Amino acid sequence: MSTLPRPLIVLLSLTCVVILASALSAAQAVVAPIVFALFAIALIWPLQGALQRRIPAVAALLITMLVTLVTLLGLAWLVAWAFGRVGAHVVANAAQLQAFYTAQLAWAEARGIDVAGTFAAQFDARWLVRLAQSVLAQLRGTLSFILLTLVFVLLGLLEVGAVRSQMLVLRHTTPTALLRAAERIGAKLRAYMLVRTLVSVVTGLVVWAFASIMGLELAAEWGAIALVLNYIPFLGPLVATLFPTLFAALQFGSWGSALMVFAGLQVLQFLGGSYIEPRLAGRNLAVSPFLVLASVFIGGFLWGVPGAFIGPPALIAALTLCEEFLAARPFAALLSGREARD
Repeated sequence: MSTLPRPLIVLLSLTCVVILASALSAAQAVVAPIVFALFAIALIWPLQGALQRRIPAVAALLITMLVTLVTLLGLAWLVAWAFGRVGAHVVANAAQLQAFYTAQLAWAEARGIDVAGTFAAQFDARWLVRLAQSVLAQLRGTLSFILLTLVFVLLGLLEVGAVRSQMLVLRHTTPTALLRAAERIGAKLRAYMLVRTLVSVVTGLVVWAFASIMGLELAAEWGAIALVLNYIPFLGPLVATLFPTLFAALQFGSWGSALMVFAGLQVLQFLGGSYIEPRLAGRNLAVSPFLVLASVFIGGFLWGVPGAFIGPPALIAALTLCEEFLAARPFAALLSGREARD
């Protein structure tokens, strides 16, 4: 039997990837809640399993769902409180914002840079109204997304034990490998979220302390924003740095002070993401930084902010699954970011 030429195999593989990405993007409303539900089940199933050994299964399920709901509501409240406070402060100081805006236009015009017409066409009341409407639409979409995901989580938790017992009954190689892969993926995802949560909390506290030392207003709010956005690798810390930098320029009326804030926050984010977190994660969670960044951008391109968040966990799950099959192990090792051992 003749085999296909390698260039044709590569072309077919790329075509399949493009078709799969298009399908995932088109089916976001259905697929994204299922993916997030599987991710949530992998995180919280050990809690339910431990509770079921002590109390009835229904009570264990209710307690698990209550803990999940309280956690999600807590994070949502933290985001709403922090961004709400920042937005209210900017609105209350609109005159200062206008004065700073006028000063920057005058500075640009004094150096022969004509930006007044461009900004005047874009920065008006109608633009702000459209922005507010877009934010409200995003919030409504997020709420429905969370509710649908919780329904999938509830139904999934009811069937985890049954699915596991059915896979244990099967004696074929593939189901056994899939079960082993599922257990390893769950363990890795829990370790990943534990490490990211610890680093996020530390980052939030450090950003709050740094903002307080710099005399930046709303220091606690900047710390909360840094904590939440740190769950999105690379892109989240960058956004969490840009917001207080722009606010510092507005508060101090000087780009020099803003650059000091930006440099300080960048150093803190770099130490947390590039030094502390890899050492906490250890070799077991080692993934190529290039692939992690790519997964963030690809996930964001397909599903927006939820996709940027779920991209790295999906990458970890895919590489762990590849490790369970002999033909795919070289591919998983190549993309792990670990150096080969002799």
